[in-house]
Amino acid sequence: MSNRVRAGALAAAALLTAGLVTGCQSGGGGGGGEGDGSPEAGGGPKAGTAPAIPGLPAALTGQRPDWRSCKAPKGGQAPGTEWRCAEVEVPLDYQRPKGETISVALIRKQAVQQDRRIGSLLFNFGGPGASGVDLLPQFAPEYTALNARYDLVGFDPRGVGRSSGVVCRESAEEAESLRRIDRTPDTPAEEAAYLADGGDFGAGCQERSGKVLPHVTTSNTARDLEVVRHVLGDAKLNYFGISYGTQLGGTYAHLFPEQVGRTVLDAVVDPTADSVGQARHQTTGFQRALDNYFKSTGEGAAGSTKLTAQLKRLDSQPLATSDGRPLTESLALTGIAQALYAESLWPMLTEGLRQAREGSGDGLLELADMYNDRQEDGSYSTQAHSQRAISCADSSSRPTAAEARALLPEFRRISPVFGEFMAWDTAGWCHEWPVKGESATSQASAPGAGPVLVVGTTGDSATPYEGAVRMAKELGKGVGVLLTYRGEGHGAYNGGSSCVSKAVNAYLLDGKAPANGTTCS
Repeated sequence: MSNRVRAGALAAAALLTAGLVTGCQSGGGGGGGEGDGSPEAGGGPKAGTAPAIPGLPAALTGQRPDWRSCKAPKGGQAPGTEWRCAEVEVPLDYQRPKGETISVALIRKQAVQQDRRIGSLLFNFGGPGASGVDLLPQFAPEYTALNARYDLVGFDPRGVGRSSGVVCRESAEEAESLRRIDRTPDTPAEEAAYLADGGDFGAGCQERSGKVLPHVTTSNTARDLEVVRHVLGDAKLNYFGISYGTQLGGTYAHLFPEQVGRTVLDAVVDPTADSVGQARHQTTGFQRALDNYFKSTGEGAAGSTKLTAQLKRLDSQPLATSDGRPLTESLALTGIAQALYAESLWPMLTEGLRQAREGSGDGLLELADMYNDRQEDGSYSTQAHSQRAISCADSSSRPTAAEARALLPEFRRISPVFGEFMAWDTAGWCHEWPVKGESATSQASAPGAGPVLVVGTTGDSATPYEGAVRMAKELGKGVGVLLTYRGEGHGAYNGGSSCVSKAVNAYLLDGKAPANGTTCS
């Protein structure tokens, strides 16, 4: 949670998955093939007509993707025949552009109206760590209007899934950690175990994925997007970022303002906040969403008071569940937070809380399993590994246990339910991380860029509305265009508001951005 953000649609469907790990490679990209970027294949202009990328060798800038049928993800079905997959080679280390490379996995569905095709529209669904290769085909029906004139393109960012995905521990170790570790430690022994678990996680990442670990920063992924844009032949990058994807979009705009095309940032991360600031935001956002939930049930402020007392009982007396795994306080908090990503999950929360009052942890454990990406066979995806690796590579902030303890009074005031969890997460998330973080905050100022549509939801739990306001301001005057959705959930475009979807579609399809400050309900 605190340093982590996810896309609401993904959280609601519990479909965040990571694909197969690919190793580092040397050399350039693949040769031409079906849909290789030629106008006849419907791929748009040939690679090389887009602005060049200084400093990269011709083996990378001259690539032409070898589009082919896509393989099925682990435990899933292959996308339909209209989807094609390819890889683009990028430098492992952009300080050594002629050195070792890694592959960035892509998936594409070509525009339906080829005679009116605008170009490619790249998606990032959040996380960090979400696999666009796996997820875009699943969510493509939500973007049918955009697919009329855009090639829909998903990708696995570096360190994710098929793009040298980070792996840190086995599923059995993950299950043991979730069962044993108290994320709101009350004693020196619990605190020591909590911090040791964080250190063990980082050590496992170093052991299994040490080669890529220093290089999975958001700024490097933004540079990868610039390579992908060039190789796909697009003069500018058209982009749709959700949740963490807004941080990536802001970073790209900062690094490459002249190449910014039509860009939508939905469920927006505050680019000015450090790790503690992000935790403070999410503490506020989750409590705000919980308050809205309890208003809807008629319980009002009393709901949080009762829930806080119930969670305290769970701390010492976990609830039994039908599969034998106990519902701990930490798992209950995770399940409650999961339900607050989307209003459609509120009925599950109501049922889970009712069951808990009656002595069963099944409902809240099911919600926690959604958040933790637990599969039907009991294994866990590596999405959380990528998420942590990218977050810790980005952030240079390393709060200590003492600093987390000092945050507790403030965070408890903000949220009696989530405050302790979020405060401790600031210290445990990157504890003893094996590589240094890049900077305290991200950067999004983009003077000279075209208008970027920034969409904020007033009831967003994971990326509170205030982040959208700050992103629009940080992008700069005449660049950031703020669109406000007065509603619930993490992500507005697919949240059921025709006002939002019409405004976004008009901008992406016709280039008509709404007036800055427009509000939808």
